[in-house]
Amino acid sequence: MDLSVEFPLTPILAKAARTLPEGDGWLYEPKWDGFRCIIFRDGDEVELCSRGGKPLTRYFPEIVEEVRSQLPQRCVIDGELVIQSGDRLEFEMLQARIHPAASRVALLQEQTPASYVAFDMIVDGDEDLTDQPLSVRRTHLATALDRIRPPFYATPSTADAAVANSWFDVFEGAGLDGVIAKPLDSSYQPGKRVFIKLKHQRTADCVLVGFRWHKSGPIVGSLLLGLYDDHGSLQFVGAAAAFTMKRRAELVDELAPYRENALIDHPWSDWQSPQENDPERMPGAVSRWNSAKDLSWQPLRPERVVEVQYDQLEGFRFRHVAKFVRWRDDREASSCRFDQLDTPVSYDLADVLSADTSS
Repeated sequence: MDLSVEFPLTPILAKAARTLPEGDGWLYEPKWDGFRCIIFRDGDEVELCSRGGKPLTRYFPEIVEEVRSQLPQRCVIDGELVIQSGDRLEFEMLQARIHPAASRVALLQEQTPASYVAFDMIVDGDEDLTDQPLSVRRTHLATALDRIRPPFYATPSTADAAVANSWFDVFEGAGLDGVIAKPLDSSYQPGKRVFIKLKHQRTADCVLVGFRWHKSGPIVGSLLLGLYDDHGSLQFVGAAAAFTMKRRAELVDELAPYRENALIDHPWSDWQSPQENDPERMPGAVSRWNSAKDLSWQPLRPERVVEVQYDQLEGFRFRHVAKFVRWRDDREASSCRFDQLDTPVSYDLADVLSADTSS
């Protein structure tokens, strides 16, 4: 490719905040729950670049064809790959698209086609826009996307902080992740956290069911969490981590009493056998992203309750690793059920994608 920026390119990033910045000079957008993807096009040559700089091109052939059909002959555009199922985004379906077998990629292309939401332009023809302010880059993007059709979309945006805060509340029901605030005078700075992101944060009281050792030695790496479903079964919902090294060492002694006779009547006792592991539900299963990663775990008697902070659910699990908040020794483990979790109000994704982008 003969473009003014080289493939791969690290995208501009955002830092977390508890509130959105307000005042003149900010542009607000929904935070899309997908794969960050920078599109490079030079004539018939097309490459899709992940946030980490890895090529996504072979996994999304339908997007490559749409790039050739709809985008300018020479351009670099920043955006998000997403998959829509019904009236919301489905991240799990997007993850399944990353598959080594070409036959599987072709099948998934038909069964779960991806869409692309564009929100920035880095190169327009021979013009390098990285030193230009966001306001100028968005003008170029609007011109480039003037006649796009699904599965390509331009992200909704607004200069009104009140509108952005309302999006934060209602768009989650369509599977979105929060809101992004972007300074209109900011240049495109690869790898720099120039933008501000506001994501949903919630807490839940979970049963402590086990732990994993830390990779550096015999100290606690993460806590394994469970919640009871409507049938009284204790389901694995994820892990909590982010401890200091001192705290990890302290946890070894704190958890020691709960390790005694832990496998007797433990609800996950069968999961200690690797050959019986179900990769969709069991904490000891082989990682689908790194088969060499050690996911073995140590059982604990499921008696202690821990409060954790999480952002959102993906199916019946926490989407990301949860954050330890505190022990809840005032609560019984049997009271930790799924029905305590906050469920977003449903919102039709089509309404988000068709929102006015000129406000």
